[in-house]
Amino acid sequence: VQLQASGGGLVQPGGSLRLSCTTSGSISSNNAVFWYRQAPGKQREMVASILNRVARYADSVKGRFTISRDNGKNTLYLQMSSLKPEDTAVYYCNTGLGLFKNSWGQGTQVTVSS
Repeated sequence: VQLQASGGGLVQPGGSLRLSCTTSGSISSNNAVFWYRQAPGKQREMVASILNRVARYADSVKGRFTISRDNGKNTLYLQMSSLKPEDTAVYYCNTGLGLFKNSWGQGTQVTVSS
């Protein structure tokens, strides 16, 4: 299954963006899917994950980001609100298998700046 993130852009601090992740095939709700990000000069870090209907978030985004999935559309979303400059990064989506294989699709750049 190939995943591709989109929806990034330039946004002012305090603003919102919704990222989308489309998949080439269906992913069962029983399989976890993830949003990661990588800021310049930093390691890639997990932002959020969802398995069945259980979502988990990094402490840095808890209360500001919401992960969701539409299995009918084979699409994963990341709604980001109250964005901060430190949220600036390239955002990626992935599956557990992709993480195991260290296989990454194209990310989307999010820049938070005034």
